[in-house]
Formats: sequence, structure tokens, C-alpha cells
Amino acid sequence: MNRLVLLAQTDTTVGFLSQDASKLRAIKQRESQKPFLKVYATLTAFKADHSHIPNRYKSMLRRAKKSTFVSKHQAFRIVRHTEHNQLLGRFSFMYSTSANQSGHPYNKEFCIRNSDIIVQDSRGLVEGVPSRIIALGKQKRRTLR
Repeated sequence: MNRLVLLAQTDTTVGFLSQDASKLRAIKQRESQKPFLKVYATLTAFKADHSHIPNRYKSMLRRAKKSTFVSKHQAFRIVRHTEHNQLLGRFSFMYSTSANQSGHPYNKEFCIRNSDIIVQDSRGLVEGVPSRIIALGKQKRRTLR
């Protein structure tokens, strides 16, 4: 199951999810040095996988909604949305990316053709607003998007 690519409605927009980053990279035709976002269902799963977050950001991390964080060149998100969280709860983490080919707009046929499993809940599959991106430095944070 960890090698499969899922097409699902995430907490923000429709996206590909997998535990195999190389498979996602091949589907999106993405450059090899660009890392993927890691998505966790709980703060406990994040703590088990990630090395360290400065104490000053821990409260913000617990309360953040629809926000992606970048720390030490690794992007991650802890999902609070219940429908998406039910899917993620079965895994320790998943790599996540928008459901489109790199540099191209969302195309439903492309997504269906390149996914192994389509997970559709009551929200359907809709392109939504992407998450905020916040870079966490040792001394200060910076909003990238």
C-alpha cells in the first residue's frame, strides 16, 4: 500500500499522496532536487519523524490550520481537517503534492490516469486555495506565501 499513489481532496486542494517520493516525482515530471511536502495526521507522528523545532514555534504549530512550515529545508504540515485526517491516520506520514503536472494547471484526466487509487469524500475533488507557507528560522519566521 505504501507504493501506491492516491488522488484525494486534501485539507486545501486536490492532491497526490504517496509514501514513495520517486513515484510522485515521475508522475509530475519534477526536478530531482526539489523535495516534497510531508503531511502528518497528528503532532505525535510529526515528533516521531522530525528532529527538532525551536520551542518558540511549538504553540504556533499546534494551532495552525491550512499552513505549511519549512524548517531546515524540509516542508511539512500537520493536518487538522477531519475528513483528510481520517485518510492520513492510517500512515505515519505521506508525501503530498498538488495534483497537476509541474508547471501546468489542474487537469482532472491527467490526475485520474496517473493515480492508483481515487479517494473521494463528500467534498468531491475540487481545486482550492493552497496553504500558507511559513519558513521557520532560529530567530524569526517568514511568510513565503
